[in-house]
Amino acid sequence: MYLCYVDESGTPESSGNTSHFVLAGIAIPIWHWQNYEKEIIAIQKKYELEGTEIHTAWILRPYHEQTLIKDFEKMKHSQRRTEVESFRKRELLRLQRVKDNKRYKQVKKNYEKTNQYIHLTWQERNNYIKDIGKCVSGWKSARL
Repeated sequence: MYLCYVDESGTPESSGNTSHFVLAGIAIPIWHWQNYEKEIIAIQKKYELEGTEIHTAWILRPYHEQTLIKDFEKMKHSQRRTEVESFRKRELLRLQRVKDNKRYKQVKKNYEKTNQYIHLTWQERNNYIKDIGKCVSGWKSARL
């Protein structure tokens, strides 16, 4: 028996906000899934991302505020998180003051979707996704 995970990206309607719709899945023999899960968890621990969703689009987008924080790359993860959260709170307050409700809602959504990953630089997030990809590519019994 196989465990199959299926996910989609984009919108199937032609009036959607993207020109592509992709549906993909990975099937794993049930007698392997616990070992595979342990491999993924080990990678997540390395990047302090235990229990988080692996959402590549949100992980790999640039987080502009990180470029505005002096010496961001040199900080410890906890300090990075504190600095980014502080910046984001100020930005949301600014958007509320200028009464740009549409922009406020979009920025707030972006912040919520990326909050799990803000302690990592773009390069670290990129390496995380590469490590996950290398791991999954080694699963000889899995099928796409």
